[in-house]
Amino acid sequence: MTTEIRRLIRVRSEKGAIFKRDGFGKKRQLAASWRKPRGQHNKQREQKKAKGALPKPGFGSPVAVRGMHPSGYFEVLVFAEKDLGNLDPKTQAIRISAGVGLRKRLSLQETAVAAGFKILNSRVVKEPVKKEETSEPAKKEAEEKKPEKPKKEVPPSREKKEVKEASKTKEPRKSAETKKPGKSAAPAKTKEKPVKKPAEDQEEKTEKPEKKAAKPRIKEASKTPKKSAKPKAENSPVTAAEKPRAEQKTKPRKKTGSEVKKND
Repeated sequence: MTTEIRRLIRVRSEKGAIFKRDGFGKKRQLAASWRKPRGQHNKQREQKKAKGALPKPGFGSPVAVRGMHPSGYFEVLVFAEKDLGNLDPKTQAIRISAGVGLRKRLSLQETAVAAGFKILNSRVVKEPVKKEETSEPAKKEAEEKKPEKPKKEVPPSREKKEVKEASKTKEPRKSAETKKPGKSAAPAKTKEKPVKKPAEDQEEKTEKPEKKAAKPRIKEASKTPKKSAKPKAENSPVTAAEKPRAEQKTKPRKKTGSEVKKND
């Protein structure tokens, strides 16, 4: 690409003429592609400000670079290898169609690169990597070469606890024979009664009857004659003669409808 073509491409990009259809953002079915406004009251046709410019002479790109790709080549769409025969690799670049399959695309790319064409949509296909099967001795060597992880230093307090726990678990259980006899197994000591002298026995005998004699006096003092309770009038026996008198009641007199008492 010559310096003059590069300059013309830069001029084309600096103009930045973009023309959009009026009302394309108001309705979803309208595209942004340019259409000439023909309405009687259309503001873009009347060239109102902020309604978009109309295409006029002066907005066009230079003729030498009109329709040229930014890379400096004219773009050509290719479907098969036979389409490459009439193309010039110095001024034209190819674009492989999207409908071409992967197998055909790879062969087309190879022939285009060999002929010296620039491909605008080249695709790189990654081949699956085959895993190499390592032998057993090689695996052992790799494991031996691995550095050993340094052991963590345990604080002294934890070490003591671990030693104590290990000693508890490792100690065998003591048999019944080795166990020391407990308090219950020890023979009970019998208390010896003090031997009493004959003089003391006589004194105790003399003291006991005195105590027995003192007890009836207390009982006699407590046995005081209680006052006889007077019989209540309610509990007094009622004679048979008095009962019918108390039970007899006067019969109520009957009243007539006119509330006049009848004579007995």
